Amino acid sequence: MPSNKTQPTNISVDEYIKGIKIVQRREDAANLVEMIKIITNTQPIMWGSSIIGFGTYHYVYDTGREGDTPAVGFSARKQALVIYGLLHYDQNKENISLAKSLGPHSHGKGCIYIKKLSDINIKILEQMIENSFKQRNNTK
Repeated sequence: MPSNKTQPTNISVDEYIKGIKIVQRREDAANLVEMIKIITNTQPIMWGSSIIGFGTYHYVYDTGREGDTPAVGFSARKQALVIYGLLHYDQNKENISLAKSLGPHSHGKGCIYIKKLSDINIKILEQMIENSFKQRNNTK
């Protein structure tokens, strides 16, 4: 079975953030790193070239495929901040409910997309991160 393409790397989180071209996105990324460090009491590491991850989550699909991914993490993409691990299917119904009060965002199967942190309710985001991290963290 193929391994995940996205693996932990030795890339510097600070260097990644410094390289974000959009000023608002760079500031939001730096603030998000500090927020998640406090909530998770975990140091960030880069997964691949563009995902900042906190903790580790080991998953096993019904197909038998398995691997590791950040318990929670994010990437500062050109169009939005993408925060991973907050809406992981039906495993965290509380976060699905909280997302309704988050403010402007869109979502995929396991992530949310936010244009600017100032657009959303930070307390709701903090609670979602805490919920997900507690549920998914399998730090080795």
